[in-house]
Amino acid sequence: MFYSKQLLSILISYTAVAVVLSYNGAPAYSPATGLKNEFFTWRGQQIRYQAAGPKDADQTCILVHGLFVNSDHWRKTLKGLADNGVRAYAIDLLGNGYSSKPAIDSVEARALNGENGRFSDDDDDSTAPSVLKDVQLGTANGGKRVTDVDLRHPLGSCYNFYTWAELVQDFTREMCRGNQEATIVCNSIGTMTSLQAMTDSPELFNGIFVVNPNFRELHSAEVPFPSVSMPAVRAVQKLLRENGQPLFDALATPSTVKEILKEPYAIIDAVDDELVDVLLSPLLTDGAADVVFDTLSYSAGPLPEQLLGDTAFPNGKPVWVCYGGKDPWTPPKRVDRLSDFECVENVILLPDAGHCPHDEAPEDVNELIMDFLSNVKRPTKTPTQKSIFGALFGR
Repeated sequence: MFYSKQLLSILISYTAVAVVLSYNGAPAYSPATGLKNEFFTWRGQQIRYQAAGPKDADQTCILVHGLFVNSDHWRKTLKGLADNGVRAYAIDLLGNGYSSKPAIDSVEARALNGENGRFSDDDDDSTAPSVLKDVQLGTANGGKRVTDVDLRHPLGSCYNFYTWAELVQDFTREMCRGNQEATIVCNSIGTMTSLQAMTDSPELFNGIFVVNPNFRELHSAEVPFPSVSMPAVRAVQKLLRENGQPLFDALATPSTVKEILKEPYAIIDAVDDELVDVLLSPLLTDGAADVVFDTLSYSAGPLPEQLLGDTAFPNGKPVWVCYGGKDPWTPPKRVDRLSDFECVENVILLPDAGHCPHDEAPEDVNELIMDFLSNVKRPTKTPTQKSIFGALFGR
C-alpha cells in the first residue's frame, strides 16, 4: 500500500508539472531566444523548430527536449552553441510546444505512429517482441535487477518514443542533407527518443550528450510490486484522461507554474517569468491537455539501460551524461552506473544543479557540450576516461 500511495503521488505531481509546462498560436519569434519560429512538415503535421548558429558550421547539434516542455527550454543552449560556431536546431516533438497535436484516436495519428510495424505481434515481417524478457536495469542505490520491459504504448497512442525518434531522424536528414553527422543533445525523457533514434539510424549521428536522464518512475518495469501498484496507477491515469481537464485548467496559471517549477530546479533564480511564459503558453493551445494525459498514461516504452545495453546500439558512437546533484527525480547512483556501458565515456556530476542543468547552469553545460563536440569531431583523440572528476577537472 505504501508503494501504491507513493506512485500515485508521483503521478499527481507529474500532472501538476505537465499543467505548468501544457502548430497553433505560435508567435513569429520566440520571446525566449529571439529566433524565428519555423515549421517542418512531417507526415502531414507541422513541427516547430528554432535554428541558431552559422549554416555552414562544421558541426550540427539537434536538441531534444524533455517531458511537457518545448524548444524554448534550450534557450541558453541555443545561444551558447551558436556563440561557439555550432549550428543548433531545437524542435518541439509532436504533441509538444507549438507542434501539431493530432487527436489520439484520429486516422492521421494512427497512420504516423512509430510503433507501426515495430513488433512481431503486429502480424507483419517484424521479429521484435513488444515485451522484452529479462532485461537488466539499474536501481536507485546503484544496484542491478532483471525484469521484463513492455515496449508498446498501452493505449496504442502515437505519442511514444518510437514516433518521436522517427521524427528526429527525418528532421536530421532534412536539415543536414547528408553532408555531415549530427550530434544529439537531450534532456530528461528526451534521452529515450535520442537513444532510439541513434539505434534506428546510426549513420545520421556521431554521438549523444545526455543532460539528466529520466528513468520513468511510472513505467511498469520501474514500479515496485507492479501486480499491486499498476492497477492503482492505471485507474488514476484513466481518471485523469476522462476527468482531468478541470485540474489542468485550475493549475494553468503563471504563479502556480513558477512554484511547481521550483521542484525540479535547484537553482531557483533560473525560474524566471520568461521561462514560465514560454513553457505555459503552448500548453494552453488546443489539444495540449489531451496529449499531457495520454503521455501520463504511457507506462511502457524503452528505458535508458535497455537501449544502451541493446546489441542493436551502434559501436563507436560515444555517449556522455551530465546530471545535477540536487535533481529530485534522478537517482545519482543509478546515473553513475551508466558508465558500465561501453559507449558511455563520461558521467559528469554538476553538484549544485537540479533536473535541468542546461537552464540552471548553462555555462557549465555548454562548456561540456563543446568538449564532447571536440571529442566526436576528432575520433582519434585519446579515449576519455570514465570519470566524474576527470571530466570536471581534467579538461
